[in-house]
Amino acid sequence: MTSRSSKTKMADYYNILGVDKGASDDEIKKAYRKLAHKHHPDKQGGDADKFKEINAAYQVLSDKSKRAQYDQFGSDFEQRGGAGFGGGGFGFDGFSARNGSASGGDFGEGFEDIFSNIFGGGGGGGRSRDMRKAGNDIQVDVELTFEEMVSGAHRDIELYQRILCDVCKGSGGEPGAREETCSTCKGSGQVHKTVSSFFGSFSQAYVCPTCQGMGKTFSQKCHVCHGEGRVKQQRKVPVDIPAGISDGQTVSMQGQGEAGERGAQSGDLYIIVHVKSHSKFTREGNNLLSTEHVSFSQAALGDKINIETIDETVKMKIPAGTQSGELFRIKGKGVPSLGRSNRGDHLVKIIVDVPKNLSREQRKILEEIQKAGL
Repeated sequence: MTSRSSKTKMADYYNILGVDKGASDDEIKKAYRKLAHKHHPDKQGGDADKFKEINAAYQVLSDKSKRAQYDQFGSDFEQRGGAGFGGGGFGFDGFSARNGSASGGDFGEGFEDIFSNIFGGGGGGGRSRDMRKAGNDIQVDVELTFEEMVSGAHRDIELYQRILCDVCKGSGGEPGAREETCSTCKGSGQVHKTVSSFFGSFSQAYVCPTCQGMGKTFSQKCHVCHGEGRVKQQRKVPVDIPAGISDGQTVSMQGQGEAGERGAQSGDLYIIVHVKSHSKFTREGNNLLSTEHVSFSQAALGDKINIETIDETVKMKIPAGTQSGELFRIKGKGVPSLGRSNRGDHLVKIIVDVPKNLSREQRKILEEIQKAGL
């Protein structure tokens, strides 16, 4: 009699994020951000379940200790508990290490904060932490022409977003108003609540509802932002898109997202680039490919023909005996390497046109050539 194992195979976190097992921390972070933006439940077409799955994978692979345990034990990682609390039903789906923000959404405190409170880090006597809500990330799409992809481009992106209040400079208080220590949290910016869990009862810290994590209040709130420290406003963000960027790549601008509450950390701006196709050129890596048609006589006898590159028209030699489908290279006329000065090449594929309708004289000439065994 055989017994069926009760273990459930653990999800393949590398596959979920679409990275190799040897991926670097930066590659994992980049893959996570791209997928989190795509599947965020607050976005149209977002997928909450997929978003949780992505976050679960990132929480393990972004932590060196947990990743090592996962790589070593595979599907046993959860049962063995990872680096102490990495598995066994203690989930952190949807959390980010940044204060209350995970890829543009508000998901409460990060799991590091939860641990610190379980073991006393957030209790009395510990240092006060910044509990203010960070600003959300913003994602926009920008379309480039094929030529702009090669040369680089500038865009002024119009955004309607929360920005730092010019009047109070993010403090939330009316200029000249009296600043006071918050009476609710006594200046710590947080209040505590006793929470019961599998590990027993512990004190969990939350943002103070009175001062919103600042630890201080003002005798009068700012008349423009009403104490939030930020206002919604139209703004223009200048963006320089580098030459050689690929279709689907993202340009990130740190701190250009929405302003945080009362001067807290701003979110980031992510510009996803879409490159229009070209009627003549296609891109293969940093090389450009085009097709040129030549006559039978040009291919047989050789010639010099005009080639249109992405920059200019150049003369290219066609050697005698060129075959249809042959590739010729024009160096340095391709796409710039991203962040570098060197460029790829322009590859020209030659197509030999065989005439369909021959005149009597042309036919006679070809028959002579055929008789000569050529």
